[in-house]
Amino acid sequence: MKAANRVKAKNLGEVERVYRILRDWLKTAKLPPGEFLSEIDLAQRCGTSRTPVREACTRLLQDKWLTRIRRKGFMVAPISVPDIVDMYEYRKLLECFSARRVAESATPLQIEELRTILQPENDPTSGLPEILRANAEFHRRLSEMAGNQRVIEHLNLTLDYVTRLDTLCTQTVPGWIGHTDIFHAIEIHDTARAQEAMRVHIDDSRDKMVELFSVGGR
Repeated sequence: MKAANRVKAKNLGEVERVYRILRDWLKTAKLPPGEFLSEIDLAQRCGTSRTPVREACTRLLQDKWLTRIRRKGFMVAPISVPDIVDMYEYRKLLECFSARRVAESATPLQIEELRTILQPENDPTSGLPEILRANAEFHRRLSEMAGNQRVIEHLNLTLDYVTRLDTLCTQTVPGWIGHTDIFHAIEIHDTARAQEAMRVHIDDSRDKMVELFSVGGR
């Protein structure tokens, strides 16, 4: 019985490992939207068998990263404009709350942490991967500093989707929408200004994505 439990735990651990690898590839657009996924190919690339790949893909299907093609397998879910609009509207609800709460309660130490996180945005030598990591970390830390566990849980998956969109967008459309206004409002504890700056930031980001992924926009 103990041996069976160890085997089960090992299998679950392998599925988790493959799931995290594939999720990272999806987030960074190494598996681009619309690509058909071969279990055999993914198993070879992940150094595993087909079963963990299939189970990991089933989890990613539940997370809306993948769609299932009958009798063929899985495909990376295409990106549609309605999906982008819905996601950014939902994100705005969560993040405007976080920005306002953090502006109200941020300690000097937390403000310095946010300043450090954003440094790559102001460094001309920073590459795209560094800026994308800083962007995701800034938004995640805001939700954590706001102290609402439900917001944190719901926002984490949304920010993974946003990372993929940002990766695809910055590869195609020049320019970057920074966080200076949000940070300055938090720094001076102006709650209304922080909330408005976050709203503008998310709306501008949404509009850029909609332009990119509209028909003929890419």
